[in-house]
Amino acid sequence: MAGRPEQDAVLRQQGECLAARLRQLREARGWSREYLAGLSGVPVRTLVRLEAEGTAEPGFFTVAALATALDVSLDELARVARESVPGPGLVSVGYEGRSLERFVEALCEQQVATVADVRLTPVSRKPGFSKTRLSQALAEAGIEYRHLRGLGNPKENRPPFWEGRVEEGRRAFRRLLATEPAASQLQELIELAGRQRVAVLCFEQDESRCHRQVILEEARSTASLPVASLP
Repeated sequence: MAGRPEQDAVLRQQGECLAARLRQLREARGWSREYLAGLSGVPVRTLVRLEAEGTAEPGFFTVAALATALDVSLDELARVARESVPGPGLVSVGYEGRSLERFVEALCEQQVATVADVRLTPVSRKPGFSKTRLSQALAEAGIEYRHLRGLGNPKENRPPFWEGRVEEGRRAFRRLLATEPAASQLQELIELAGRQRVAVLCFEQDESRCHRQVILEEARSTASLPVASLP
């Protein structure tokens, strides 16, 4: 049925927002999952799965039992789920200093639908962030992975970013974006981010030291796309 995939995606995002809100409420009270499970009558296994993955259609009685134990109304939880789903756009992501588990969790909290990897070569000495393992972990969380190699920064243009000659590196990379295949893949990224929330991934946590800042600026100026950063 036409439109169903987008509806499913919205339901999934709302389920993840609900799960994140339940986790926040539990942690704000200083409760363990085991304590909340005992108080609500919801099995620990069910609570772990709900908090970790969310669900498009959580059981009504499960949510009602958790809401009662947490002393919040079902109306409030429904409102949070509806209003917390962000619109399309870009999210700047550096995995430096992050574990794979926390990284994927943060992407889910930001409702990222696709990760666009803009590393020239998607390998990493950091466990979990090479292409194969990363794409598997993202798929398990319902997030698509795309490697946009054409938007990678060439090796010869990396020293300026490392050595404090950032503007020099940015100028060189802007010239690259005007050539193929970079220009086509930038357009692909812009079109994708016009429909869903896309994370632009590289290593550096500090965006100002990374070529992805140029990509994000070009996307923002060309298509007026909103750009956020992963906390």
